[in-house]
Amino acid sequence: MINIPQVKMGIVAVSRDCFPLSLSQQRRQAVVSACTEKDIEIIELETIIENENDMVKALEEATAKQLNSLVIYLGNFGPEGPLSQMAQRFDGPVMFVSAAEESTSCLADQRGDAYCGMLNASYSAGLRNIRPHIPEYPVGTPTEVADMIDDFVPVARTILGLKGLKIFSFGPRPQDFVACNAPIKALFDLGVEIMENSELDLYDMYLEAEGHEDIPAIIADMEKELGDNNPYPDLLPKLAQYEAALLDFHKNNLGGSTFGIFANKCWPSFQKFFGFVPCYVNARLAERGIPVACEVDIYGALSEYMITCATNHPATLLDINNTVPKDMVEANQEIMGDYTEKDLFMGFHCGNTASSCMKNSQLRFQKIMHSLLEPTEEPNITRGTLEGQIKPGDVTLFRLQSTADTKLRSYVAQGNILDIDPESFGSIAVFAIPEMKRFYRHVLIQKRYPHHAGIAFGHVGKTLYQVLNLLGVEEIDYNQPASERYPNEIPCTFLG
Repeated sequence: MINIPQVKMGIVAVSRDCFPLSLSQQRRQAVVSACTEKDIEIIELETIIENENDMVKALEEATAKQLNSLVIYLGNFGPEGPLSQMAQRFDGPVMFVSAAEESTSCLADQRGDAYCGMLNASYSAGLRNIRPHIPEYPVGTPTEVADMIDDFVPVARTILGLKGLKIFSFGPRPQDFVACNAPIKALFDLGVEIMENSELDLYDMYLEAEGHEDIPAIIADMEKELGDNNPYPDLLPKLAQYEAALLDFHKNNLGGSTFGIFANKCWPSFQKFFGFVPCYVNARLAERGIPVACEVDIYGALSEYMITCATNHPATLLDINNTVPKDMVEANQEIMGDYTEKDLFMGFHCGNTASSCMKNSQLRFQKIMHSLLEPTEEPNITRGTLEGQIKPGDVTLFRLQSTADTKLRSYVAQGNILDIDPESFGSIAVFAIPEMKRFYRHVLIQKRYPHHAGIAFGHVGKTLYQVLNLLGVEEIDYNQPASERYPNEIPCTFLG
């Protein structure tokens, strides 16, 4: 992954001056030892914050050690003013955690009262209008706090990624896909930059990349990746030229940003001018941490990138596409386990999913485009997809989206990709999300989400939910269990 942040996490202890400073010091050292045992990288700050002067010194130490994420650890009650000032002035994501009492023998002279101190710390953060990450239960033993820090790492990585992100878009959305359109103001509210370009810019930079010095190496890498699944070796020079053009643009246009992703026009005129479809190149860039969303889906690209940061693994963007036929359900009962027909759908796109996320894949042609552009000919300008069955395993559906009035909303839903042959074309799989039909109706349709879903290959709902909370996203939906009714859902007693 070349396009996501590297988290450099520090821990600073705080101590209220009426408590022994050594208590916070010893407890901080115990947390660091627990992190070391769990292979969690953490940098210990020697300064302990008792007052505002200590806060300034600790901030200087954090800067000198080039930290980009910080754990503020209440080894005892802690001074809520200086610790919240530290969170306010530190340039990166911050977590508040606190120490549990170790044993009965400590209660007479070594009680820390951090359970109480966490309340004041949270209150003070609110007064300063800052959003520290506070775990679900933020008080623990050294081992438990180490686990909280481990959970915080992907959250911090995602926040840092958004903080340094620029989205490059090329072209307006296709005529029939205005569903992916949304105001970009909410991106600026997140601190994300956007650089919008025309399709002519994309075509011009592709032409300029002819003869690019990297093309032979890219072709060799494509040949190695595809192996025997490469029926179109003559197409690789064009695809390699396009990849070289995108990577050069990415490198040369970050400006003040650190990371960049794409949302590109890919039909209906693309094939006629470029002579291929770009799906395979999109898949290859996603493998490197540079998602390229189809159909100029800017918020789809954003969602993919958040997933990539959260998982440290490629993401993809798929249509929530079609139902699973009853005969396929009946033929695969053993594979489905506790899932039923109401939990299933097929996720599909033309061929943009990284090969590492595929059970099997082959360079192919885009069947729908072929029927429109070359119906009586052998595939030519519609070649360039990476098709096959997506790997089975844990999955999370995710999307962060702006409404028409520039308010951010999101959904997160966990489930599984099933090892069922979809018996269809494209990059595709059978998905199982508990109570999917109700989620589809009462969240996706009711809240007017577009058809594209970001796909995380793993269960990362907890991480993404925590990120959304830190971003201040108030409307976060998920798939309700059967026992819980959606606000707009007709009560079962009225259903006859």
